[in-house]
Amino acid sequence: MSGESSTYGKMVGYSFRPFLTPMLQPTWIFDLDNTLHQASRHAFPIIDSAMTAWLQVHLQLNYNEANHLRQDYWRRYGATMLGLIRHHGHLNPHHFLAACHPLEQLLREVHPMPQLKSTLQRLTGNKILFTNGPISYARAMLAALDIERYFIGIAAIDTVNLTPKPIPTAYYQILRQFKLQARQCIMVEDSIGNLITAKKLGMQTVWLRAGMRGHPAADRCISQLSQV
Repeated sequence: MSGESSTYGKMVGYSFRPFLTPMLQPTWIFDLDNTLHQASRHAFPIIDSAMTAWLQVHLQLNYNEANHLRQDYWRRYGATMLGLIRHHGHLNPHHFLAACHPLEQLLREVHPMPQLKSTLQRLTGNKILFTNGPISYARAMLAALDIERYFIGIAAIDTVNLTPKPIPTAYYQILRQFKLQARQCIMVEDSIGNLITAKKLGMQTVWLRAGMRGHPAADRCISQLSQV
């Protein structure tokens, strides 16, 4: 750890802290998918399949073409929806979001992270959900996970002007909406790309990831949510 600290601290744009700096009343900003629940087990395959099917219908593509385009836009822009907005302005992004998050299917299986409720209950300070999914999906998942009571608010992609993480504008909108300063916030995420933006804005960061690797944008690395 000490070797990582000395290396990361020299990297431009970051100030590395091996442990979180104590705060009396922090605001916790939690990602949803693969942070509060194991989206890869059920939700992500359904969402990906729905996106591909929607692209097939609305862009008159075969399955392989639509699947390739979905992945290409995700890699290039960080969200398939941004590719649609940029290259297919005639399509309705709100319709896309709703169609690609079929709640009845998604809620058939919900896989909470181990000790989810006890972890959220233990952490002092307000909690906000920040997701690249639509607000309908965010609300439904919090209800299905039975953790609504722990969150004072939700920032979803359709509540931040269709601006997904890691674009800084989305983070600024959250800070304004909830009257926060970045230094008051701790962001918990499974995506290091999203934490890079948070770190540069002055938030403390917790990276939930498999393995032992670290990153200069992560103040703390954990392998289980219960370790927060």
